[in-house]
Amino acid sequence: MVDIISRDKLKARMDRGEVVVVETLPRSYFDDGHLPGALHLGNENVAGIAPGLLPDKSAVIVTYCASTTCPNSAQAAKALESAGYTNVLEYVEGKADWVGAGLPLELG
Repeated sequence: MVDIISRDKLKARMDRGEVVVVETLPRSYFDDGHLPGALHLGNENVAGIAPGLLPDKSAVIVTYCASTTCPNSAQAAKALESAGYTNVLEYVEGKADWVGAGLPLELG
């Protein structure tokens, strides 16, 4: 079962460089703005893309998508666990919560 991480804990761990953050929305949404340093994983073919994007299966990986109503981050997190990743967390509130807290996004 995938554990949940709050915005405050995620931000603190990002600031310390302790997590790999992945956005699970389609590429166009990622390009419009994503959490700082996030990688684009999308939500399709996670098992096929993840090994090249996320070679360390023991790294702490945080998935997120748009908001609490978006299922992509949970689906991707489960797919990562099924592919052998051992430290997967989900930021359920996602990009809407991040922006709502006044935190910045990166473009491109």
